[in-house]
Amino acid sequence: MDPATSTGFWELTVIMVVIASWLLYRYVAPQGWREWSRAGLVQAFIIALYAEMYGFPLTIYILSGFLGFDISWGHESGHLWAALFGWGDLGAMVEMLVGYALVFFGISVLIEGWREVYHANREGRLANDRLYGMVRHPQYTGIFLAVFGQLIHWPTIPTLVLFPVIVWAYYRLAKREEAQVIERFGEEYLTYRRRVPMFFPRRGEWRQFLDEARSTAQKLGPAGKPETEKS
Repeated sequence: MDPATSTGFWELTVIMVVIASWLLYRYVAPQGWREWSRAGLVQAFIIALYAEMYGFPLTIYILSGFLGFDISWGHESGHLWAALFGWGDLGAMVEMLVGYALVFFGISVLIEGWREVYHANREGRLANDRLYGMVRHPQYTGIFLAVFGQLIHWPTIPTLVLFPVIVWAYYRLAKREEAQVIERFGEEYLTYRRRVPMFFPRRGEWRQFLDEARSTAQKLGPAGKPETEKS
């Protein structure tokens, strides 16, 4: 693939959408309609992202055509921050590396969070250690990090619009789920909620949070049907 002309590759678009969607539905596993609607927002983000990355560069078309920015239609211009601010190839490379680092970190948090809540559900207990000892909803944290990483790596107008909607939707879903968990675990969960932040660890816990997520590759959970965040 010529990096200067790699648009219109719809077969590659479909492949990337399928892979990313499998990861999403495998480790989020929506059940009720609210969960499906939130997953649908992330699905729309995935489609919008890869449709522009390998299909038609809608954002570059709008910026260069209607708004008059001097942006070429080459694939490298998809590193939009570097293209807009004139950071050159080095800036595009840094942008890509930082973005992908956040994407892979987010996916690791998502998978490890699923693994922990899966085992907690099987044992009939509250998930409140490891990642869950630092944040109450690590699976959603993983989604936020992965989506934000893609905004750094390959920003587009549709994905920039969808990002705050996704964050707000999962915040609302997390609040509803917590109300259900309180009914099940009562004071135990209320004590846990007072002690542990919702989505992001405290300043001194980020290193431990990273270490826990990094262990995912060696400790993937059993291949059964994953549970949701509710427990």
